[in-house]
Amino acid sequence: MDQAVAADDLVFECRDGIGRITFNRPQARNAFTFTMYERLAAICEQANDDRSIKVLVLRGAGDKAFASGTDINQFRAFRTPQDSIDYENRIDRVLTTLEQCRVPTIAAINGFCTGGGAGIAAACDLRIGTSSTKIGFPIARTLGNCLSMSNVSRLTALIGAARVKDLIFTARLVDAAEAAGIGLLGEVVDDLTALDKRTDEVARLVASHAPLTLSATKQAVARLQRRLMPEEGEDLILMCYTSQDFREGLDAFLSKRAPQWRGE
Repeated sequence: MDQAVAADDLVFECRDGIGRITFNRPQARNAFTFTMYERLAAICEQANDDRSIKVLVLRGAGDKAFASGTDINQFRAFRTPQDSIDYENRIDRVLTTLEQCRVPTIAAINGFCTGGGAGIAAACDLRIGTSSTKIGFPIARTLGNCLSMSNVSRLTALIGAARVKDLIFTARLVDAAEAAGIGLLGEVVDDLTALDKRTDEVARLVASHAPLTLSATKQAVARLQRRLMPEEGEDLILMCYTSQDFREGLDAFLSKRAPQWRGE
């Protein structure tokens, strides 16, 4: 039975066992609001309960971006140190729900995939990109915040510690060829049309396979990856989010100027 649930900023539809999630803010490079994060988690929970859903495909609307991370305006509401802890805990919960979703997840990545968007892609099981894909975590250049322990752990398991430090330290965005070479992408196609076609092919192939085999493999890989408790990284989150540098980074980003870092 076909299902369709639509919202302004995130669209979900399911047909023939394939659930398709579209981040629908192309005017903002599909930057995530808190509501979108919660909706993504809710869809994953739905897939856990609905056995008719065999696979989830995640993509961004338009031709510019998969997702460019959290909408910066969300940070303007921060008033206390606990706000930063709560924010990272929320993101950890949502990405863990995505990562542990019962069904295989496929990220169809065209254009920019940065910050929280790259975190979402890394939490998916498979990632297919195009020649225009650019992936990275430019936070050392933009806001001066940090990744949570779960995100660092997930990325390290995916591409290795040295490459995680390289991406964060240089704040660069890697192109499709390099992303494929280091494991951030599993496959690269020419353009958006080819991406839609190939993603559909892979989704249908995966959906046709034995669900328990796929589930066992996901759980086995997860058991091999060590996860620190969230509180083990709270001091690092507070160091960055409560700093003068973070406030400077936020103001500079919104004012479209270069930040002046002080290390305070």
